Amino acid sequence: VVSFVANSETLARRIRRYYGVDSVVIHPPVDTGAFSIADPSELGDYYLMAGELVSYKRPDLAVRAFNELKLRLVVNGGGAMMDALRRIAGPTVTVMGTQPFDVLRNHYARCRALVFPGEEDFGMVPVEAMASGRPVIAFGKGGAVETVAAGTTGIFFNEQSVEAISAAIGSLADLPLDSAEIAKHAEQFGRAQFL
Repeated sequence: VVSFVANSETLARRIRRYYGVDSVVIHPPVDTGAFSIADPSELGDYYLMAGELVSYKRPDLAVRAFNELKLRLVVNGGGAMMDALRRIAGPTVTVMGTQPFDVLRNHYARCRALVFPGEEDFGMVPVEAMASGRPVIAFGKGGAVETVAAGTTGIFFNEQSVEAISAAIGSLADLPLDSAEIAKHAEQFGRAQFL
């Protein structure tokens, strides 16, 4: 007997479509205990985008949106698009490259929100941000729709465009977000739940 395990409902649907079989969904373990909530007085005035800077993750859209909005964006990660992003980044966008875990953890805890413009099968980065008590602004497809609770832990935009990202950033301010509730939500994707 062959059994299939998927890391998300998104992948389970793909397995069903291509192989014609059902699968068990087991979300990958995120070390949620490695992250902590910052004191409100320590929150920064920037948004964060983290992860591998490759084309399918659409980091260029976030950089262009923040250029237009003239809001601060910190980009943490390396990859094939890093140099191109540095070239298009305006004065409010900082492309840091890959940083040590302690730096990333600090950015998660202190950012206004994580911006996640790509579509992933699961996507651990939004869960790490939520484990830090920070909301997520995500493209409304893929694993993010399974991990981010709209209106409670973040907000979705429905098309991969500068305009949609900009509108979502503006809408986030209208949500009554609670850092402790966001972090608690992330625990369901932690190591204990995985085990």
